[in-house]
Amino acid sequence: MTEDQLKLTCYFGERHRAGHRFLAEALVERYADAAVAASVVLRGIAGFGPRHQLRTDRSLTLSENPPLVLTAVDTAQKMHGLAEQAAAMLTDGLITLERVRSAAGSDATTPEAATLTVYVGRYDRVAGQPAYRAVCDILYRRGFAGATAFLGVDGTQRGQRRQARFFGRNRQVPVMITAVGRAAQVDDTSAELRTVLNDPFVTVERAQLCKRDGRLIARPPALPPADDGRPLSQKLTVRTSEATLYQGVPIHRALVRRLHESAAVSGATALRGVWGFHGDHKPHGDKLIQLSRQVPVSTVIIDTPERISACFDVVDELTAEHGLVTAELVPAAVSR
Repeated sequence: MTEDQLKLTCYFGERHRAGHRFLAEALVERYADAAVAASVVLRGIAGFGPRHQLRTDRSLTLSENPPLVLTAVDTAQKMHGLAEQAAAMLTDGLITLERVRSAAGSDATTPEAATLTVYVGRYDRVAGQPAYRAVCDILYRRGFAGATAFLGVDGTQRGQRRQARFFGRNRQVPVMITAVGRAAQVDDTSAELRTVLNDPFVTVERAQLCKRDGRLIARPPALPPADDGRPLSQKLTVRTSEATLYQGVPIHRALVRRLHESAAVSGATALRGVWGFHGDHKPHGDKLIQLSRQVPVSTVIIDTPERISACFDVVDELTAEHGLVTAELVPAAVSR
């Protein structure tokens, strides 16, 4: 697949419904019917949205509504139609459309920094080890700034539905690996991934590296509020670890709470990975016996360029010693 592609991402609550069904299930079923190349449903561990209701996995009951993130990628032609359907079904949350390109080959237009995303199955193997771990090893060896593998609970892989079951080993549920690197790293690594993975689905997005291990590289780029009359949005992704703290609290929890209390932005979502790395720390994740969780966490913040610029001071403060921060343009976003 070499034509232009779009990434459609929906942020909403797990218990949100579309008619008599849960919204996540209804959307993934539509993606499966349309044979969407890659999609994945991720459960968030903390966040808030347009209604400004703060939810975390530390205070949830069975009747509450943890955050979900549903990402889908395919051709622009296919995703435009599905975006309209998703917008009609979503009554409370956020929908974004972002441009991506296939990593099927080298592209001279790749920016200085980029986000590389790889979609695999949970039990896909490379030389006897899980594919997502093998991918993280390759990214680490090639000097990427960071990478995180997220385990999905539902989605599609090469157009086929991959859903977790209550009883079962859930071998085929999707895993999404996102990584930040330089242009040369992205192009060279894409070529290597095609040699070790069986028909991988890999995409590349433009990004700007803002902070790495506490060092400020650049603030998010100043963007106009609109382009050709269409409002623009901006996305910050803050990659930290469950074990890195700010004043005794995990950075992602402190960040979500500070943003919620200050009302600096209209929403933020924290997602826990299962494996990954940032900086010079080797790839790591959960172990059978451990005193504290060492898994990576990504906190996603999306809002207008003006509000993203204002909230960056909070992000900068809380990542004074740890973390990887990137900024990306979001050409289209709809908040309900």
